Amino acid sequence: MKICIYGAGAIGGYLGVLLKQGGADVSLVARGAHLEAIKTHGVKLLIERGEKAATMAATADPRELGPQDYVIIALKAHQAWEAAEQMKPLLGPNTAVVTAQNGIPWWYFFGFEGQYANLQLQSVDPDGRQWNAIGPERAIGCTVYPATEIVAPGVIKHVYGDRFGLGEPTRRETERVRQLAAAFEAGGLKAKIYPEIRNDIWLKLWGNLCFNPISALTRATLDVVATDSGTRMVSRKMMEEAERIARRIGVHFRVDIERRINGAASVGAHRTSMLQDLDKARPLEIDALLTVVQEMGRLVDVETPTIDTVLALVQQMGRVAGVYPTFPEPTESEAAETSVP
Repeated sequence: MKICIYGAGAIGGYLGVLLKQGGADVSLVARGAHLEAIKTHGVKLLIERGEKAATMAATADPRELGPQDYVIIALKAHQAWEAAEQMKPLLGPNTAVVTAQNGIPWWYFFGFEGQYANLQLQSVDPDGRQWNAIGPERAIGCTVYPATEIVAPGVIKHVYGDRFGLGEPTRRETERVRQLAAAFEAGGLKAKIYPEIRNDIWLKLWGNLCFNPISALTRATLDVVATDSGTRMVSRKMMEEAERIARRIGVHFRVDIERRINGAASVGAHRTSMLQDLDKARPLEIDALLTVVQEMGRLVDVETPTIDTVLALVQQMGRVAGVYPTFPEPTESEAAETSVP
């Protein structure tokens, strides 16, 4: 089984080591000092009881790797949009593309029937770049629960968690998703196949859409955001608005809001990914976590006053800090190729 991990950062490198040790033929697409270290020494994974290491092909140019059985995209949403065209050399006739990202994925309405069938979300896939370059029929949804971090080029520390959710947008349990889950399990990971992966996507998003921006705006850790009366109230209101949107499009939540917030509080003094990115002056993942929820709220006629307020604040904060990426204008050829239902 040939698996390319596109974006071999903290999560991508973690997956690469474990999938490689599970027997998969793994290659990595990375960049900069991290790539050079991987080429020289492989990837070192620091775990609770020691370390693991693996060597594998690594490059900044996907053309060197050729078609794969699976491409696991471990980039942030705006990075994945930028890289969509560069992924094409990895895509053979039957290549599956696994979207291992936070937030609402670009293929979300693929497989729907009725008024939302194949609707394309502009806030996460402006002008349908990923929809057209990759194709939604290739997509496999993936929710990522481990926490990892790069502590040095080529060196990744595992903080906690080993669980992933997998599922087809078409809601069918296919052979390709079963084989992918088996590869995860062979590497020592927990991979659950969901008949409706969108439910798990929303369950994770439910926390990310409030805890991430509130922590970035206040600099508070997760336990503080989830237990302080003021920020807990704002989180709850955002989650209530998101829940009304999600239920309008058929999502079911297996826990309630109180349990979701309490679960976040129990994690402890964790610095959310958006707060970490802000501290390191890296681009903030705002659109896939918040802007898209606002877009979907307008689509289903649900008002989102609290989400709108927090979104406006975090966008402005990101612009002032120079860490809120905006999508570049499409070229004339890209605009001509785009079809919006």
